[in-house]
Amino acid sequence: MEENRDVKNEELDKEEITGEEVVKDNETQEQESNEAVETNEVSEEASENIEAAEEDQEDLIKNQEEENKKLREELDATKDRLLRLTAEYDNYRKRTVKEKEGIYSDAYVDVLKEIVPILDNLERAIAADGSIEDLKKGIEMTIKGCKDSFTKLGVEEIDASGEFDPNLHNAVMHVEDEELGKNVVAEVFQKGYKKDDKIIRHTMVKVAN
Repeated sequence: MEENRDVKNEELDKEEITGEEVVKDNETQEQESNEAVETNEVSEEASENIEAAEEDQEDLIKNQEEENKKLREELDATKDRLLRLTAEYDNYRKRTVKEKEGIYSDAYVDVLKEIVPILDNLERAIAADGSIEDLKKGIEMTIKGCKDSFTKLGVEEIDASGEFDPNLHNAVMHVEDEELGKNVVAEVFQKGYKKDDKIIRHTMVKVAN
């Protein structure tokens, strides 16, 4: 009886061990299955991440290409504007030089138009027969004509009736005279002329005190 009981206990122990092994095998299989699922999920997630990264990279490249295209277009437009400005400036420079030459030419032609009649009068005065008074009268008329021409050209005689001004007068002599004030023009040796603020010739003077 005891032997049979021991045999039965051994068989029960074996069955319990076998059941535990089966449970453990099932748990192991389930764990392996879960790990496989997790691995698949990780693989799928990694694959999605890779695809997303590739798409981002493609978008980045595309955006960079568009930006480069835009920059090239802006650069070409800037080059075109620069070339146009350079051409315009060159034309402006040539036109300005030509205009300056024309202004200078017109200016001295206008001056000569006023001087030539004076020369004509002087030549006629020399060629004419007459007394000293007639010659003097002719010279006076010529001087008047010259002054009238200066007026038309905007040329003025520099005033030398007051105090000496180094900007207008050229002092070539100095004299002490108690009857005159200090630094006063005592005598004019040669008249000076100006046009607007530009001095044509300084007045040559003697300065007192």
